[in-house]
Amino acid sequence: MLKVSQIPLHIGYYFAGFVDGEGSFHLSFRRRTDYKLPWKVSLCLNVSQKDRTILALLKRHLQCGTIRYKGDGVWMYEVNNLNAIRQNVIPFFKRFGFLSAKKKRDFSLFSNMADLMANGAHLSKEGICQLLRLRRKMNDGGKRKYAEEEILAAFEQTESSETICRTLESPQGAKDDIVRTAGRPAEPGRNDPAHPLTG
Repeated sequence: MLKVSQIPLHIGYYFAGFVDGEGSFHLSFRRRTDYKLPWKVSLCLNVSQKDRTILALLKRHLQCGTIRYKGDGVWMYEVNNLNAIRQNVIPFFKRFGFLSAKKKRDFSLFSNMADLMANGAHLSKEGICQLLRLRRKMNDGGKRKYAEEEILAAFEQTESSETICRTLESPQGAKDDIVRTAGRPAEPGRNDPAHPLTG
């Protein structure tokens, strides 16, 4: 865990001012098909800059995150791990606050979201609705990849798919064509044994 009290004041306030002007706090949604929920939900701090050295220093002092090249001479520092956000990013900026009203507001909402997600809000439709209500107030509405309607509609599609799957499942004891595990009875014409051979 980051020991914020050990960070020199001039360093802390410098980076608070830097992120105030060049950074953003936001809630991101990524489509996923390999999980019960239709979305992977992440909190993220982004800071873009042409000078990679400044971003490397910020990363060193926050002790988390990654730096990647975006193109056109621009680098981006990003933290999207919830534990790192709660243990490093939020304590840092609570101590070295922002001057602009907009960044103060966004950071406060971001901190509230982190608390909700620590309690599993991102793992249910109801919790995601809470997070979306907070997101509306961030970044002055901002342009977003996925609108609220699209995010919530994906839950309805998932729920419909689950209902269809349950309906198609055969009742117990009915004949079906589901692939059996290794312990199933042998079937005529198949070349695999019903049970492993024993000596």
